[in-house]
Amino acid sequence: MTMTRYVFDQLPAEGRERLRRLAVDVSFPDGTRIFEEGRWADRFWIIRRGQVALDLHVPGRHAAVVGTLGSGDLLGWSWLLPPYTWHLGAEAVRPVEAEEFDATLVRALCEADPVFGRAVYRGVAEVVALRLRASRTRMLDLYGPQGSGPAR
Repeated sequence: MTMTRYVFDQLPAEGRERLRRLAVDVSFPDGTRIFEEGRWADRFWIIRRGQVALDLHVPGRHAAVVGTLGSGDLLGWSWLLPPYTWHLGAEAVRPVEAEEFDATLVRALCEADPVFGRAVYRGVAEVVALRLRASRTRMLDLYGPQGSGPAR
């Protein structure tokens, strides 16, 4: 089982093994909607192969792709924090093979073992922070004034 390069690095070996026992192998053909923005977030995935586009609903338009994920990436973090609803949508743009995890079971493990829980929360927070920085950079590239202001 391949763990994402960010999320589970901090887990002790026994924590990684507990997660391995919860993993279910799944696959999604290209074009499959994996989840929809605003719906219940009850699971997450570690992508083994393939590519997933993350998108944002834009009223009156097609969904805007805000990022893509691939091998080794965590797909879904909304399952970890209330109200447990997806902040984005996700669609397989290349056939995906992944390990799926039941969010309720993982949250229960986090509550039962504070060391494990802290490592999971920290790992997911690092992923969210990396994606926020990447989104900020994309937004500046798209909408920032070109050549305005002094160079740093």
